[in-house]
Amino acid sequence: MTETDDTQPDETPTAETTPAQHIDAMIAAHPDWRGAVLADARAAVLAVDPAIEETWKWRGAPVWELDGILVVGNVFKEAVKLGFMYGAALEDPDGLFNDELGGNQRRAIKYFAGDAVDVPALQALVRRAIEHNHTRRQASRRR
Repeated sequence: MTETDDTQPDETPTAETTPAQHIDAMIAAHPDWRGAVLADARAAVLAVDPAIEETWKWRGAPVWELDGILVVGNVFKEAVKLGFMYGAALEDPDGLFNDELGGNQRRAIKYFAGDAVDVPALQALVRRAIEHNHTRRQASRRR
């Protein structure tokens, strides 16, 4: 299957628009199951820790960060993808990772039509990602 990036809008947030507003617009631009999945994933990620910051990067990708990038979201024609920057370092006892499994850094979850977000399992992965970022940050300070 060839993926086609279907993210919108693609402009960079300005003083008049926030990353959260861009993510809202992306969800609204996809009134089908993709917008609903992205909205559910977004709510789950943000509920993990009030310090998680929403950003908008790479001309059209919602990103959630705390001590570094945790998750990058993308909407495609036939999937919604949540990429974990350091997913290869995270335990995934619930088996959510189903994409980018061959690399030594990233892992991703792809949701297809009919898939539901497993909120507790996704939140557990986000907690592990936060801990991983925190540990990396502490290690870099010691150098």
